[in-house]
Amino acid sequence: MGRKNDSWNDNRVDLIVSRFLLAGVIVASFFVITGGVFYLANYGTDFPEYKIFSGEPADLRSVHGIMADALSLRSRGIIQLGLLLLMFTPVAWVTFLLFAFAKKKDRTYVIVTTIVLAALLFSLVGKYLYS
Repeated sequence: MGRKNDSWNDNRVDLIVSRFLLAGVIVASFFVITGGVFYLANYGTDFPEYKIFSGEPADLRSVHGIMADALSLRSRGIIQLGLLLLMFTPVAWVTFLLFAFAKKKDRTYVIVTTIVLAALLFSLVGKYLYS
């Protein structure tokens, strides 16, 4: 009697997914909280100018700019990096599930997971395709 990919049973996949999601949320929260503390330390006593709307700075509108700001230890860049990590956690989770379902040779779930992953990726990069 042969075993059908016993190392990739449902309990193991569930455990890996739950730990992965927990780690993603904890790491993202660390960056957001750290950036928030830096931001409050630098700008916590400033009064907001509600009469003038300035929007998001140009360097925080792209992944490259966010990474550059975070590596330069700018508080807003660190916060944005945490939010990016939080946003990409489900993408990595669905990608792992796609791999796990493919390993288990479950075609139905591979197809459904591929559709979900495509929808997630399109929602993240679709605006760049049509602008």
